[in-house]
Amino acid sequence: MSHFTTIQTQIKAIDPLVKALADLGFDCVEVHQIPQPLYGYQGDRRSQTAEVIVRRQYIGANSNDIGFKRQPDNTFEAIISEYDRQQYSRQWIEQLTQRYAYHQLMAEAPAQGFNIESEETLEDGTIRVVVGRWV
Repeated sequence: MSHFTTIQTQIKAIDPLVKALADLGFDCVEVHQIPQPLYGYQGDRRSQTAEVIVRRQYIGANSNDIGFKRQPDNTFEAIISEYDRQQYSRQWIEQLTQRYAYHQLMAEAPAQGFNIESEETLEDGTIRVVVGRWV
């Protein structure tokens, strides 16, 4: 049985998190108001719970669920099994966080009166977005 480990993130909003997961190939993401149990690779129910869940059938045959659980400071903690951390490592969390920040910016900038003036992806994968506001 694979042990689940946790990784603290700076992710706070669900919608940009779900969009970021989709950008990384996870189109089937569950979102719950009340945390739901995670399951191991044998379908066994684990004690860990999460509000945002990618079920194991969408990850790989020998994988466990990946969850994101809301913390008291309003951030989400990623819950990933030791087995799955081989593929979904700190680097993957950094990619997820970058995509999250992009989607958060695209939602927040117009709401705060900014226009997206330009957007480009650099060779290293960095996304450069220029926003502006006329006063």
